[in-house]
Amino acid sequence: MAYAGERVINDADSHIMESFDFLERHADPGVRDRLIGMRLEAGGSGAAKAITRALERQQDAVATAEIATNVVAGPKGWAAYGAISPTERRKALDDLGFARQLVFTTFAGSQFLPSPDMDVKYGGARALNRAMAEFCSGDNRLLGVGVVPLDDPERALAECEIAIKAGCGAIWVPAAPAGERSPGHPDLDPVWRRLSETGTPFVLHVGATAPSLQPAYHKNGHPRPKDWLGGGENLRAKDYFALSFAPQNFLCALALDGVFERFPKLRGGVVELGAGWVPDFLRRMDQAWKGWRKTDPVIASLSMPPSDFIRRAVRFTPFATEDAGTIIREGGAELFLFSSDYPHPEGTKNPIERFESTFAGFDEETKDRFYRRNFEDLFAG
Repeated sequence: MAYAGERVINDADSHIMESFDFLERHADPGVRDRLIGMRLEAGGSGAAKAITRALERQQDAVATAEIATNVVAGPKGWAAYGAISPTERRKALDDLGFARQLVFTTFAGSQFLPSPDMDVKYGGARALNRAMAEFCSGDNRLLGVGVVPLDDPERALAECEIAIKAGCGAIWVPAAPAGERSPGHPDLDPVWRRLSETGTPFVLHVGATAPSLQPAYHKNGHPRPKDWLGGGENLRAKDYFALSFAPQNFLCALALDGVFERFPKLRGGVVELGAGWVPDFLRRMDQAWKGWRKTDPVIASLSMPPSDFIRRAVRFTPFATEDAGTIIREGGAELFLFSSDYPHPEGTKNPIERFESTFAGFDEETKDRFYRRNFEDLFAG
């Protein structure tokens, strides 16, 4: 029996693990040589060797057969079954048993998102979106996630169109200001309008954000520790604590600048950024609305409290290591989504068991919302 068992489960977070030439193979000639190499520090000190071993393993039928079943409990990262090969990924999804699965990249964004050169930034995004659409083609259970920076509204709209036509099922936007603008600026309305019209959710995800924690906070007079995965540039305890700041600022801007008011069909997901902060975030948003609607005409024009816009439009994935049951009880059953994070180790070797251990007393409808229906609502457009 598949890992999901008899339950219908949609997975709101999974990844590919890129090979060395993942982006270059899909880049236009004019930008290909200007892309920097993938920053692999977050994958640990042996990341390059891990990629080489994974590519070699694909040619070894015996080694491949050993990891092709019970994949959720098997090797993680590049060593996982289906991490690099789209053919393997379809078979891995059979073993997992998920009805749908959002698929993000892992490291490729590091090759272009930090660039101040708009040709590189948007040329890299186009290459990534082609690559993700190709990886997920041939299996409608796989929903590839494209990436579109918002710095240049006209180019952002053009790349959204190209990504959607290529087959990307959602658009990952950095949880950061759109260049020198708020993401709620009217200049970006064509982007939000097009996502609304096509029923394509935007998603926020760990990685493509403005720094939430000032680097000075790590200068504490002690040697800089490795992260928990052994990498050089991944999350540490203070970074983890600050993860939620960027998505809160981004969603606050969309709500208070009236984007969700103007585009009632717009939908979004907040993925791999935790969810324990969500109930208090909704309360504080409404407090801000009450406190400033007499002095801010844009806020005064909102037809309902900002928390209601968020409840209508946005869904969140708790970490498997969070107390998801308490989060759902405090925040509401309509807000949260199951995610496996496959094949990243953060998803653990048994995310369903982790979540279920916190669901005591939940009725079947509440569980079905978490595992299935909230995901379907996100993609209902």
